[in-house]
Amino acid sequence: MKRKKSRTAASTATDRLKGPLKGKTVSASRSEMAEVVLPAETNLLGKLLGGHVMHLVDVVAAMAASRHSNSYVVTASVDYIDFRNAVNLGEIVILMSQVNRVFNTSMEVGVKVYSENPLTGERKHTTTAYVTFVALDEFSKTPKVVPPLIVKTAEEKRRWREAGERRKYRLAMRFKKRKREE
Repeated sequence: MKRKKSRTAASTATDRLKGPLKGKTVSASRSEMAEVVLPAETNLLGKLLGGHVMHLVDVVAAMAASRHSNSYVVTASVDYIDFRNAVNLGEIVILMSQVNRVFNTSMEVGVKVYSENPLTGERKHTTTAYVTFVALDEFSKTPKVVPPLIVKTAEEKRRWREAGERRKYRLAMRFKKRKREE
């Protein structure tokens, strides 16, 4: 008896027949979110908890990755997170993200976090992070190819270049770790 092709296998084959994926610009992935810092999210000093900042970074980064890939995404790694300034109780925390570079099934997303004093309008850059996501096929939940990234500005080209350097380092560290575990 012949096996039937699964819906996933059939859709994957169809996708291959469509040819190369159409690229998307960096601006197509840009995402932003904001919220007021409330007492439940602060420490005893009235500062936004670092773990809550990391959660918000993951959420806004996933938004950008999902927008670029038009798919579900999962966090593969957080390469870097730097807390520069605290965010105080009552301030507005603003997060901005964009895809920096696309590889095959993964994407690096850069996130910048700002605090804004609602009384003065003063903004401070508080956090920077780089998060890698893998796009997943809707049906099989396996990694899927991501559309290429179209970089236009000098800033986007710089971010693209630096993301490649971070990836080389990340993969080298992963290989080194595996070797130690053997």
